[in-house]
Amino acid sequence: MSQKPIALTPAQVKRYSRHLIMNDVGSVGQRKLLDAKVLILGAGGLGSPSAIYLALAGVGTIGLVDFDVVDLSNLQRQVLHHTADVGRPKLQSAKDNILSYNPDINVVLHETRLESDNAMDIITNYDMVINGADNFATRYLVNDACYLLGKPLVDGSILIFDGQSTLFTPGNGCYRCLFPSPPPPGMVPNCAEAGVLGALTGLVGSIQATEALKYILGIGQSLESRLLIIDALSMTFREFKLRRNPNCPLCGDKPTVTELIDYEIFCGITADSPTMS
Repeated sequence: MSQKPIALTPAQVKRYSRHLIMNDVGSVGQRKLLDAKVLILGAGGLGSPSAIYLALAGVGTIGLVDFDVVDLSNLQRQVLHHTADVGRPKLQSAKDNILSYNPDINVVLHETRLESDNAMDIITNYDMVINGADNFATRYLVNDACYLLGKPLVDGSILIFDGQSTLFTPGNGCYRCLFPSPPPPGMVPNCAEAGVLGALTGLVGSIQATEALKYILGIGQSLESRLLIIDALSMTFREFKLRRNPNCPLCGDKPTVTELIDYEIFCGITADSPTMS
């Protein structure tokens, strides 16, 4: 991240006043947020609250990757979009609504499917990534790209009443350490097939935004090397330690994955179009 100081305007001092009075944020921390660049994969259930809270916090540049249009069924959980947005490209709806929260934010749109031939070029321009994709091919793709580029990745997922989140940083394990290989096609349903409690996406997406803000500020204890599991039905939170797997094909001692691959073949699927939660 750039170390060039950013002078706060009077309007920004007022807008971020609750940050400025915090010992762990203050004017120095707020300038870090204003200077930060975060990429969010998916303007859906997880990407929506993540984007809103990053914008409200004053993260200066928010990138969004999506290529879908707003559907009426999205509105049960995707708080970036409103009824009037049905039929619009999600990225246009997302940008309009993010800027309605904070017009000072730079919103960069990547209206494309994230693939092996464009992931590195897109991700390299950001300080960190928040993953809101709900298919395995994209999960492995963004994991590998972030590791190869040395970018931290805030991962999250949701299904029915269950959610989870963690933070992967280079040298401290990756998604392949947690899930060495994808499940057989069709074994794990996505939200479109099994459903999800709408409010759960807000909970997990807010956790992802919180982790990103803490990382940018360099404060607190992150979810690095920890997997947070949420059962919303019983409202219980469990935590598991994650360790780097020395045999991991990506981040292990003798890596065999040194460049991006064909992730649809790796996952044994031919995706018509990856969906975002």
